[in-house]
Amino acid sequence: MGNELLEGMNKRMNNTEVKDLSRHAGEEVTVSGWVETVRVHGKVAFVVVRDGTGLLQCVLVRKAVGEEIWELGTTGLTQESTVAVTGVVKPDERAPGGNELGVTGLTLLSAAEEYPIQPKEHGVEFLMDHRHLWLRSSMQRATLRVRSEIMQAVTDFFYNDGFTRVDTPILTGSIGESAGELFSTDYFGETAYLAQTGQLYVEAGCPAFRKVYCFGPTFRAEKSKTRRHLTEFWMVEPEVAFADSDDNMRLQERFVTYLVERALERCGEELKVLERDTGLLEGIATPFPRMSYTEAVEVLTAEGQEIEWGRDLGATDETILAGLHERPVLIYNYPKEAKAFYMKENPDDPRTVLCNDMLAPEGYGEIIGGSQREDDLTRLLERIREENLPEEAYAWYLDLRRYGSFVHSGFGLGIERMVAWITGRPHLREVIPFPRLMNRLSP
Repeated sequence: MGNELLEGMNKRMNNTEVKDLSRHAGEEVTVSGWVETVRVHGKVAFVVVRDGTGLLQCVLVRKAVGEEIWELGTTGLTQESTVAVTGVVKPDERAPGGNELGVTGLTLLSAAEEYPIQPKEHGVEFLMDHRHLWLRSSMQRATLRVRSEIMQAVTDFFYNDGFTRVDTPILTGSIGESAGELFSTDYFGETAYLAQTGQLYVEAGCPAFRKVYCFGPTFRAEKSKTRRHLTEFWMVEPEVAFADSDDNMRLQERFVTYLVERALERCGEELKVLERDTGLLEGIATPFPRMSYTEAVEVLTAEGQEIEWGRDLGATDETILAGLHERPVLIYNYPKEAKAFYMKENPDDPRTVLCNDMLAPEGYGEIIGGSQREDDLTRLLERIREENLPEEAYAWYLDLRRYGSFVHSGFGLGIERMVAWITGRPHLREVIPFPRLMNRLSP
């Protein structure tokens, strides 16, 4: 709905949004929203109302409002009741949002039943069972506002950098990663999978547009209960023609730096609510430190980790490596056995592929995985066969090498891990509105 139409509706309803109150100092306005708290001090009461754009302290003076409004405001409002409050806007730096409302009128639009989430300690499972209501709390609102800003920043970055968005299917017959991590479903007699990635499809857009990206939900049937995993999450995946692995890592550095700067610039109040130490983010700048997988194994061995060359890095390994730096670190050129079939063999060491992971500081782990893609038709077909993948499902993907193959690279950034790092939240379940976990499909 357009802004003009929304403004017209608000005028017809005589509604003003809390975020716009500074433009109405001294004027009488009406604000509609939900009751957060009610405090009574003698003959003065304070009702804090949330309208979705901010918080507003509404001041009721008993003598000024009369007994009917006074009784409603002090005894008739339960938490989360819907109200329309009319009053005069008064600037006050001490009040939430810098304004308060001197109440002249109060209407109860909908009385709420006793609210299940009270200002006390609740268990995680209780809060997750009531996720549809928990979203209204201050820290959850702040977290999801940062998420919204990051998602908008993703779109802005790639639009301004000349990328074309290519929307890729959620139902697919071609897997992108490990077959053991797929959700399958019957598709009119065929087996279809919920997409782990849009990468294979977005690669097809490169010859058409050179620089492309997809952005949407992806699915992993990993039986993992760690704070770093969800079964459904959002991922942005750019792909660039005539870009090698080094070009790919430079793009990743620019992208992540932009997202951090955007959050610091536009989400200062939200990060303050979350008590995030923004000093840990303000030093994020390019270039990021880099080390090869082989160097990483040497570092981990020196740190006392038992790791053999050829094994993928685990969460503890990543935490140790990232803890050595204040900025994200890029680990590149992993063993090919640890990575996906489509990654380009490293000509300088055929045991490895031209790929990288980006590890965030403070224990948040991998936020990006990327690679240069295998552009040689024969070698790609060999890798598909080595992985025992169904060749017929990849016929279209192999066509991309038959008809004008070219060097190209790309990566995937998980939105939830990025937001968790920026906001300092300890678990991914808090940075997506309705998380899907091994044991949770509701609400």
